[in-house]
Amino acid sequence: MEKFTILLVDDIQENIHSLKILIEDSFDVNILSVLSAQDAMQILMKEKVDLILSDIQMPEIDGFQFAEYLKDIEETKDIPIIFITGIYDNAEYQKKGFDLGAVEYIQKPIDDTVLCAKLRVYIDLYDGKRKNERALDKKDEIMIHQSKMATLGEMIGVISHQLKQPLNIMSLYCNDVKDSYNHNEIDDKFVEEFHTNTKDQIIFMTQTIDSFMDFFNPNKIKKPFYIKDTIKKTLQLLDKQMENNNITISSNLGEEQIFGVDTELQQVLLNLITNSKDAFIERNIESRTISITTMKKDKYAVLLIEDNAGGIQEENLQKIFNPYFTTKEHGTGTGLYMVKLVIQSSFSGDLKIQTLPNGSKFIIAIPAYSFVE
Repeated sequence: MEKFTILLVDDIQENIHSLKILIEDSFDVNILSVLSAQDAMQILMKEKVDLILSDIQMPEIDGFQFAEYLKDIEETKDIPIIFITGIYDNAEYQKKGFDLGAVEYIQKPIDDTVLCAKLRVYIDLYDGKRKNERALDKKDEIMIHQSKMATLGEMIGVISHQLKQPLNIMSLYCNDVKDSYNHNEIDDKFVEEFHTNTKDQIIFMTQTIDSFMDFFNPNKIKKPFYIKDTIKKTLQLLDKQMENNNITISSNLGEEQIFGVDTELQQVLLNLITNSKDAFIERNIESRTISITTMKKDKYAVLLIEDNAGGIQEENLQKIFNPYFTTKEHGTGTGLYMVKLVIQSSFSGDLKIQTLPNGSKFIIAIPAYSFVE
């Protein structure tokens, strides 16, 4: 388990030594120490620090200047600072310290009991935060597992739709062979056509199964890929399902690249497109269209998925990405929560939704990848 880390800043080595002994006698923590504010800044750029104990009266850069510097840096502005001082004990100096981010003052000579009590507060807060983080991580693990199971079900449905058509065609070919044999119509041309047509169907089914296996390959590594390629693969998998439900998908795809695992983006696309399909069916919408667009905006690759499936009710907009929230009778509520989690955690991107007069638009922004020449 990651330990609580304290940074001691004092220009006198003996003071640091005394503080370290006192703290180590009472707590199991990591202690870093430096003799100047300049050295402290270098440490903070490299190490994760949870609390700073700093002297105020130091040469070149004093404790107040040090605190002011930390407050202006995003990575360090929230680190609590306890000033240890024997000089600046009046109200004016204390107010200045508090304004700069100090959370406590401890007067020299240091009272061991007071210091330990104050440290205990921050260490307990840290432990509580870590427990909450672990609980959230566990919850996300459960959600990810549920999402994978739901996606597996979706993919099995997709595969069954994809395989039914070629299997039906091959069944017709087999009947044709029997009928042709009975009527003495089998010749070289018939055999060649039968060979070509059945092989085409077998190749199509093999490619479909390979795509299914690739989708759930746990050993895929992150790498740059074109968004358009992933969209095309996903639409190929969904082709028969869209055709059977009279859904027209149009696309306007650019050359945007992102970094990650392409099947994770496939999972996102599969979820969003399937949600639109379900809404079309549930609401008996006749004219069913989905449009997919990609574009580059600043440093981001932007993916837009828009449908005319009736949109999302106003009261549900703020809850739609919450875990376990669903409007479906038999839904788990993990779908859109997981979509956003994948976009944020796997691609460092974000997902937004806009309501349209007759549908919804999902906006996915992911940092664009470009090769370094």
